Amino acid sequence: MSNGTIKKIAGPLVIAKGMRDANMFDVVRVSERRLIGEIIEIHGDEASIQVYEETSGLAPGEPVESTGVPMSVELGPGLITSIYDGIQRPLDDIMKISGNNLQRGVEVPSLKRDLEWDFVPVKQTGDQVVPGDIIGTVQETEVVSHKIMVPMGIEGMITEIKAGKYKVTDMVATVETKSGPKKVGLMQKWPVRQGRPYKQKLSPNMPLVTGQRVVDTMFPIAKGGVAAVPGPFGSGKTVIQHQLAKWAEADIVVYIGCGERGNEMTDVLNEFPELVDPKTGKSLMERTVLIANTSDMPVAAREASVYTGITIAEYFRDMGYSVALMADSTSRWAEALREMSGRLEEMPGEEGYPTYLGSRLAQFYERAGYVKTLGSDDREGSLSVIGAVSPSGGDNSDPVVQATLRIVKVFWGLDSALAQQRHFPAINWLTSYSLYLDNIAEWFNSKVAPDWIDMRTKLMGLLQDESELQEIVQLVGMDALSAPERLKLEAARSIREDFLHQNSFDEVDTYTSLDKQHKMMQLIAAYYDKAQEALSAGADIQKLIDLPVREQIGRYKYTLPENAASVFDQVMAQLDKEVNEAKNAKEDF
Repeated sequence: MSNGTIKKIAGPLVIAKGMRDANMFDVVRVSERRLIGEIIEIHGDEASIQVYEETSGLAPGEPVESTGVPMSVELGPGLITSIYDGIQRPLDDIMKISGNNLQRGVEVPSLKRDLEWDFVPVKQTGDQVVPGDIIGTVQETEVVSHKIMVPMGIEGMITEIKAGKYKVTDMVATVETKSGPKKVGLMQKWPVRQGRPYKQKLSPNMPLVTGQRVVDTMFPIAKGGVAAVPGPFGSGKTVIQHQLAKWAEADIVVYIGCGERGNEMTDVLNEFPELVDPKTGKSLMERTVLIANTSDMPVAAREASVYTGITIAEYFRDMGYSVALMADSTSRWAEALREMSGRLEEMPGEEGYPTYLGSRLAQFYERAGYVKTLGSDDREGSLSVIGAVSPSGGDNSDPVVQATLRIVKVFWGLDSALAQQRHFPAINWLTSYSLYLDNIAEWFNSKVAPDWIDMRTKLMGLLQDESELQEIVQLVGMDALSAPERLKLEAARSIREDFLHQNSFDEVDTYTSLDKQHKMMQLIAAYYDKAQEALSAGADIQKLIDLPVREQIGRYKYTLPENAASVFDQVMAQLDKEVNEAKNAKEDF
């Protein structure tokens, strides 16, 4: 431990002298109020401390005490369903102490100390264990079995382990190691700025299914992948993050509201407990951890919140779970970096951001991945990271967007023009991309349909052709187009309005299974192919455009999942009939 005194205060930055024995990233307690801070720079015996709480009222000469340990999170039963601030303080417990307004210097343990958990051993006395081995389980919620793992640095033979009710501070097993007996408890701690280790990083070869058609079909993300969602104000970044948190096929969801508006975080807190998980029928909150660091909370804690969230996510990944982490938004996190960098009087980079912005973003996103976890078994876990980016004025040349795009492999570019047309999700299909397609194409073709990728390529080609044809229409009008070109425009309109447009508030349309997505693609492709044949046979283009079945194709997305197959056959039969009628009626024109 090292004790010093405050020399200077500049907003959330405090300079303390007499800190010669302190280390970088040590957690410190500032003043008699015991505000939490972290050392981010050391010069001689002076330490620069970013304080995670409001610093008004502090004065030079007040004491500063180093705890001698880095900023760490508590990992154990009780994480699921919890709502934390940026430094893992439970907001519900703080509210009991200080009311609705967050008070300074409140010390509350991250995991509740009074709760007892039923521990069920899966190892027994005499078993050899290594770091990462699962020694037992705790049923944390009805849908999440919390696996108790051997912490780093403990390897040897179990000499004592027993079932029973334990608190997180209790020890449940004893392991005889080379250096003597070591106790294993329900809880372990981990420094947030250090990634948790694993055996091997694997190539991501399966998609993270989200139920959002524009994502799953056009621009999929792999399990263990990273994606960026940049977009201007009001384009729907937060709504997309909410949709992915609700419906992505992940075992655990970690949602970080990083510098978000308070009312948006309130929506999340109110919605998630009421949402029913389609896989389990239970509340979605039963597999969710929320980290709420709203825009009015201290800026330094915003910088820490993403590390807190991703460390918790890595912990569940190590259990062998598929974890999805939503960071909303990394731009506000970068703004916190910029503010702290300015107060440290560092040389600014582009647009005032620190020169290390790119490396910090990379350190965050690179902690995602599909991995073989530590332990003697062959567990595999994945951590997928989806970060929203809010560039100033919607300008994608913003340094945060550009630095993010150099790291991520999926770009879901949001378009304010689409958002204004009430097209949700407002992902622009001409500017977005996914570099995971080659990796996961085989999975789609083998698990869903052998023509999945061919169908996706065909629909994407029609959308690109439509963009070129629209330029001609705007210059010389629709009459300049040939009948096949008009048909192409109609097919593309069907893709846009019937397939890519999705209603997040409709119980049926909000989530679409991969099988149903494939059937929707088949219907649109079948309309285009059959109408092309009819045109070649001399059918009238206007009659083909006005076919009554087109409304049925458009309404197919509202078909209940259990009726999807039978309704698909009915619509396909109706399409054949009406196209044949259009062919036979050509002599009437």
